[in-house]
Amino acid sequence: MQMSWTDVSTNFSKIWNTELWKTGDAQIHLSQVIIALALIVVGVIVIRWVGSRLVKRALKSSHASQNTIFAFRKLFSFLAYVLIVLIALPVAGIPITIFAVLGGALAIGVGFGAQNLLNNLISGMILIAERPIRIGDIVELENERGRIEEIGNRCVRIKRYDGVHVLVPNSYFLEQRVVNWTLVSTEIRSTVTVGVAYGSPIDKVRELMLEAASKHEKIVQELPIEVFFDDFGDNSLTFNLMFWTAVEAPMDIRRVQSDIRFKIDKLFAESNIVIAFPQRDVHLDTLKPLEIKMTKADA
Repeated sequence: MQMSWTDVSTNFSKIWNTELWKTGDAQIHLSQVIIALALIVVGVIVIRWVGSRLVKRALKSSHASQNTIFAFRKLFSFLAYVLIVLIALPVAGIPITIFAVLGGALAIGVGFGAQNLLNNLISGMILIAERPIRIGDIVELENERGRIEEIGNRCVRIKRYDGVHVLVPNSYFLEQRVVNWTLVSTEIRSTVTVGVAYGSPIDKVRELMLEAASKHEKIVQELPIEVFFDDFGDNSLTFNLMFWTAVEAPMDIRRVQSDIRFKIDKLFAESNIVIAFPQRDVHLDTLKPLEIKMTKADA
């Protein structure tokens, strides 16, 4: 038995006008929910498109920093989302007052199931407002170190040295100890340690180490470059070369330290200065004959 178009239309109309909620004089039907959701989805797509266009135009024409533009975009998106919801509900015929009734149930749900979500959401707003971390900063969290690429609504995305992305909840940055290498300045002090053999000309060692650092383009020459005679070690005379590096990427410090070690090794070799290695002196008592014993091996 085939259904006529009239029957299909009647069934669809019944489903479309299905009552989902009723309180007092307020009623919510399936059609209203679908229309409201469709308006919200379209609104979100438009807001994201407009936000990305505004950011691109601001980055090209404005002198504002990337972090300022990012914070403005977050604030704009938040207000726009709230506004689109407030517009979509009345257009769909859903009274705003219905949420006063649902507020108690929503509060219970939030209290039990959305504490972490709200905590991270509020923490994200605080991070954007106070700016203890910013996009592009190099941070260190326990054993993780990398550059911040995005501060989202729920988490912060960090790119490590090896290219792996780490997602860290926003609340972590307000509750735990975080080392921000570039919060105030991108200039960071680094150290290269080298040990030379006993008897080496220590004045020459100091001169060559300063020379190795004075010609590197990543080392800030305006800040002090110093060599410290650190210690009389068991196997070497230990020297520390301290300098300041302008850091633009997480790997910059390691690259500069590696370059300095290559340069020091070359300069020391040209000046016949030996870089020490572990060694031990063995003294034999020759005042009396050495005692030698021969044992018979088992067959």
